[in-house]
Amino acid sequence: MVDIFDKLTFEHGMVMGEEFVAIDDYEAGRIDAVYVIYNEFKNVMQQRVVVERLLPIDWIVEISSVKDLDQPTETTPGAYLYEPSEDELLKQLLHRNFHVQAYRILLESSAAEQAARMAAMDGATRNAGELIKKLETYYNKTRQAAITKELMDIVGGAEALK
Repeated sequence: MVDIFDKLTFEHGMVMGEEFVAIDDYEAGRIDAVYVIYNEFKNVMQQRVVVERLLPIDWIVEISSVKDLDQPTETTPGAYLYEPSEDELLKQLLHRNFHVQAYRILLESSAAEQAARMAAMDGATRNAGELIKKLETYYNKTRQAAITKELMDIVGGAEALK
């Protein structure tokens, strides 16, 4: 069985982003927000479930220094010419951002899964070691009891011959 998490590539994130119709619904105004739930890798022994908002993106824009937005100058935002248009550029950036986020989420989930598998195998190995020790102790006690019984029979037979 081939597992998708064995060889993750950026194309997996792109496919996930292209097949995810929520971006189109968000752009069309049919939905207000897009959330994703995934496992986040904290460390080998700890993973946590994360609920993260992907859309709308929190853009931090400082406009306190802008005096007049209606009259853009070369020092104010909006004085730049964009090719393609600002709307087309933002749409492309939105899709690319979503592809990167999808890839990041896949990597986080993969790392969390591998860590959980490693912890489970470590626990299984430790339990198997403890079980082996208990079985060896039981085997040795049983063998010692059988040897002691045979010696007692031999000693009892020797005593009977005297």
